[in-house]
Amino acid sequence: MIIGDDVGRNDLGPYGHPHIRTPNLDRMAATGFRFERAFLTISSCSPARCSILTGRYPHSAGASEAHRHLPTDQVTLVEKLRAAGYYTASVGKWHLGDDAARRFDRVIRDNGPSGADRWIQALRDRPRDRPFFFWLASNDAHRPYERIPEYQPYKVREIVVPIFLPDITQTRVDLGTYYEEITRLDDFVGRVLAELDRQAVTSSTFVLFLSDDGRPFPRCKTTLYDSGINTPFLVRFPSLVRAGGRPTSLVSVLDIAPTLLELAGLTPPATMQGKSFVPILKDPAARIRDRVFAEQNWHDYAARKRAVRTERYKYIRNFYPDLPDTPPVDAVRSLTFQAMRRLRDRHQLPREQRDCFIVPRLAEELYDLDVDPDEINNLAARPEYAARLQALRQSLTAWQRETDDREPVRRRADEYDRETGVPLPGTSHPRPPNPE
Repeated sequence: MIIGDDVGRNDLGPYGHPHIRTPNLDRMAATGFRFERAFLTISSCSPARCSILTGRYPHSAGASEAHRHLPTDQVTLVEKLRAAGYYTASVGKWHLGDDAARRFDRVIRDNGPSGADRWIQALRDRPRDRPFFFWLASNDAHRPYERIPEYQPYKVREIVVPIFLPDITQTRVDLGTYYEEITRLDDFVGRVLAELDRQAVTSSTFVLFLSDDGRPFPRCKTTLYDSGINTPFLVRFPSLVRAGGRPTSLVSVLDIAPTLLELAGLTPPATMQGKSFVPILKDPAARIRDRVFAEQNWHDYAARKRAVRTERYKYIRNFYPDLPDTPPVDAVRSLTFQAMRRLRDRHQLPREQRDCFIVPRLAEELYDLDVDPDEINNLAARPEYAARLQALRQSLTAWQRETDDREPVRRRADEYDRETGVPLPGTSHPRPPNPE
């Protein structure tokens, strides 16, 4: 498993970006499957990673908020594989806590710029008489950004600015340095694939690439819009997966753990809430779900939202409608967000770009993804969608009941100012550098 950090699905060559340089991910997609509708359970670092390993929703896994570590009582796919004779290793970014480390045979924490410098050596050091599971976690493309001299910078005209961000110099510069980190991540993916070739294990090795968050920009990371939770999801497994498949079935990251255990000949434990997508690996036209669910909780700022998504529609419930949809603090400090503030103050920010400043928010949102993939036009108040709204509302309520998703007794307070990203009184965080 190769996990990018804050990598947007649409910012990769396999998903149609016309200029970004991701030749290795392009090759991985061409020789395997590119899943179109794969979804995170949450667009927030450590909770997403705990969810992947346990096959459980963040609130069910006891790790629903940013920086919460894996609880000791949770069962993960790692110890199940290890008990079955697999050599298990985590190399790179570590965001799971000390107890999670005991699940692996080896943990190499790499906090360097890429987080991937020790991936290849770890693969070479593995015991050759055992099957293996590697959790390769990158720091790319997490903020803060700096130019990477080894890679050619992106030209301003090569940047693709989504409709919900202002197409101005600051945004394009910000996206350009973000693109460079994605290109570096792609480089390391290529090195992993080449090493598997060198070890002559390519045919029998399942490789999955995905991201734990959406791009670290306003209206992406931490949100429940597709820009936050629709993750890139590339699978290469030559012994089972034919080249060039484009599955459109809904898949949740909950489904990864039971899938890997089934491929290893093991029965997933009853604690896992996901479904194996092995049927899709055998037939890309197969369907395993008719809907997926996701949540948004505290991540630098107070938040509580829930969503259900079918192949066509998305319903979001805002439990704290009095709060704006503030992005995470690293995005608040960014060139992009600070430029958006200035445009807002001059009344020059169009409606589709004001979302993260709106207060109060509507308690319910409904989108038709077929005609509105950027989720700009909320249909929740339109009479012709009343039946659809009610059906999805009931589905979400039933899911909350089934997974014991309880309202917290009190809100967890913001740690930073929502406009500037400056730490609030009583916090221990150092004052951030001027984002300009």
